[in-house]
Amino acid sequence: MTKTAWTLTAAEGELQIFTGVGGPAAKMGHRLTITFASWTAQVHWRGDDPSAVRLVVDVDSLQVVRGEGGVTPLTGPEKGVVRSNALKSLDAKKFPQITFDAENISTTAGGYRLDGTVAIHGTTRPQSVDLAVEEHDGTWVMSAELPVVQTDFGVKPYSLFMGSLKVADEVKLTFTARHPK
Repeated sequence: MTKTAWTLTAAEGELQIFTGVGGPAAKMGHRLTITFASWTAQVHWRGDDPSAVRLVVDVDSLQVVRGEGGVTPLTGPEKGVVRSNALKSLDAKKFPQITFDAENISTTAGGYRLDGTVAIHGTTRPQSVDLAVEEHDGTWVMSAELPVVQTDFGVKPYSLFMGSLKVADEVKLTFTARHPK
């Protein structure tokens, strides 16, 4: 059967960001796990091969899942403050979406390499993503992990105490999704 397009959403997968902490007071800060509750990935096919991918992430759907480390555990109200600060850093009102567009897709030993562009905070840059694909019980399980440097996109990492405690500039983005083969 020839495929023409797939649509994947947060119902089929997860898009997460893992942050680190920096600065002289780094031990006071939390390493955060952040997820986006609203995203859509369109996968277009030419025969049995993917030919284009477009991922659109709604920045305002950002949710703070947990914070590890720090002097005290991250509470619910503090998660709300962290979310607010993250949305300010990303300037979510002005730049409500993050996008990734790949039209050059090649087969790799473990899946596909997607070459395209990512747009964050009004800055567009080239991006390659190695997407691992495995088959389990008639379902494709897809995953990717890549570093993202916030300042490459004009995002100023959040900081406190005149920079003595700050979110690390490089964050790790992970993507997982499942789709029937």
